[in-house]
Amino acid sequence: MKLSSLAALSRRIIIATAFTVAASSSFAAYPDKPIKMLIGYAPGSSTDIVGRMVAQDLSLLLKQPIIVENRGGAAGSIAADAVAKATPDGYTILFAQNGLAINVAANPKLPFNGMKDLIPVVGVSATPHILIVNNNSPIKNVAELLADLRANPGKRSFASSGISNSDHMAGELFLSLTNTQAIHVPYKGGSPAATDVLGGQIDFYFAGMPVGYPLYKADKVRALAVTSKHRFSGTPELPTILESGVTEYDMALWQGVFVPAGTPKDVMSTLTAGVLKVLDTPEMKDRFIKAGVQIAPLNQARFSDLYFSDITRWKRVMEKSNIKLD
Repeated sequence: MKLSSLAALSRRIIIATAFTVAASSSFAAYPDKPIKMLIGYAPGSSTDIVGRMVAQDLSLLLKQPIIVENRGGAAGSIAADAVAKATPDGYTILFAQNGLAINVAANPKLPFNGMKDLIPVVGVSATPHILIVNNNSPIKNVAELLADLRANPGKRSFASSGISNSDHMAGELFLSLTNTQAIHVPYKGGSPAATDVLGGQIDFYFAGMPVGYPLYKADKVRALAVTSKHRFSGTPELPTILESGVTEYDMALWQGVFVPAGTPKDVMSTLTAGVLKVLDTPEMKDRFIKAGVQIAPLNQARFSDLYFSDITRWKRVMEKSNIKLD
């Protein structure tokens, strides 16, 4: 082979090797720029509170800023749609709750495919809602609430952080299983919903724990029960709604991280490992306890199972209980 040909071949090998190394180094360096975390709920909502706690510690671990952006509206679907259509490179992620699964189950006209366009990456928490009323309310327990609803059909009101959100469905499930009626009043977030319970404008609210728990602990509201199958460790004195006589009632608010379909596996693995690591620190566990949140770390496989099974569950519940979203 001529010297010129050997030189040309060497240059091609060097260029190809350099390209491979550069691509590998760039990929291995994830993240090498700020990450945007979209949350589909208002600041001060349960999902916003937990998402920001995770973002803060994950940012320190990954050594890159994680910019939290609230894009509320349409029960979290605006933020979910934006992430579903984002570049799948790990730099736009979604922090969502089971309202996403409920919305996918209930609304076939979403602008994205909830079964295909978003990938569950890691589960963070699974916490019951807390049923609260105003401190001046005559209602002291679930039995009294049911008696009042039956004596005043369609005259009492319950709040939610938005139509088809988890707290909305907690209320709808309660009414359906007890054959009672109440007026649903949706808000743009859990914090304003709870504020109107405090002010006496709303009769009851299945608040997310990060919103309702601090108010209950500060004696600003009266808590009647929690929505999970078993009592919540942060409020062992409160009965479950199931214990209170509402057969088959079981509802928890789970939260976790999603990415657009097509995101590289190594990027998803980095996010999963990072979130699981920050959840396992004493500092994070302490902050979650103080916020009234139950840490429930799930790897990608287990979180995917939870997400897709929840979609199936809510389709079945809505059909069986004839729940109609507003």
